[in-house]
Amino acid sequence: MSEVIRGSEHKAKWMTISTDEYESLKSTLEVLSDPELMKQLEKSKDDIKKGRTTKWGDFIKELKSR
Repeated sequence: MSEVIRGSEHKAKWMTISTDEYESLKSTLEVLSDPELMKQLEKSKDDIKKGRTTKWGDFIKELKSR
């Protein structure tokens, strides 16, 4: 990511970022602001730590069998 930082005559700083980076930041803030989603993420991290996971190949087989 390239950045341009400039000061204005009012000594306020501003930065220009790409539209993709801006959309990514908005999405991240949306996730971080959602308490229910954050609970899900914490549960998922706990599941991974405790080995409660499924191998990708097994997951695909399970999907195909439905």
